[in-house]
This record gives sequence, structure tokens and C-alpha cells, in this order.
Amino acid sequence: MSLLNEYMQMEQQLKELQSNLDKLQNDKRLQSELEFKEKLESLMKDYDKSAADVIALLDPAPMASSPKAASAGSTGTRRKRKLKIYKNPNTGEVVETRGGNQKTLKAWKDEFGSETVESWLVRVEE
Repeated sequence: MSLLNEYMQMEQQLKELQSNLDKLQNDKRLQSELEFKEKLESLMKDYDKSAADVIALLDPAPMASSPKAASAGSTGTRRKRKLKIYKNPNTGEVVETRGGNQKTLKAWKDEFGSETVESWLVRVEE
């Protein structure tokens, strides 16, 4: 691409950007947000507070929970599912499972229905 073509393209892009900027400057929502930002910065200056102080004041929960999330994510392990023990009252057969994808349990649910099989839950262990 010639230097002249590159210049003309950039000039066109500059005109488009200038047009978009003019539209934004006349937008009432932008003016309102800029006014809010100025007032907030003025308040922060009056009370000698930083943006981090304001964030911590308005939303303290994420700061408190972020170390937990970071430590849980770094180990890469999941919490172990609870062991559920089902007993079929018709046959006396017992099924122990940590998930719902167990072969016998699925067969029972197909035959007797999910609600009925869930009523056969004997106990749940950690």
C-alpha cells in the first residue's frame, strides 16, 4: 500500500472518530456521567479519600471473599460429594453413590420414578 493511500485511510478514520466524539459530547447521558464523576472526585478530595477507599466503603464483601476465592482456585480440587445410600424396599438391595449417574440407581428411577426412588434414601454421609 502506498504512503498516500495509507494517509487517506487514516484521514478518513480520523474524520469518523471526530464525528463519533462530537456525538458523544452532545449526549445527555455522557454529560450526566461526567458531572457525577466531577462531583465524586470533589467529595473524595474534600474528605481525603482514594478510589480504593470509596470502593471498600461501598462494597466490602468482594474484598473479604477474594482471598478465599484465590486460595480455592489455586488448589484445583473440588469438594467431595456427599455419599447417598438408597435401599430398595422391594428387593432389599442397597446402593451407595456420590452422584446420580449410578447404573442401578438410574434403572430404579426409570422403573419406579425419580420421586419414589428419592423416598428410598436411607441416609447421607459426608
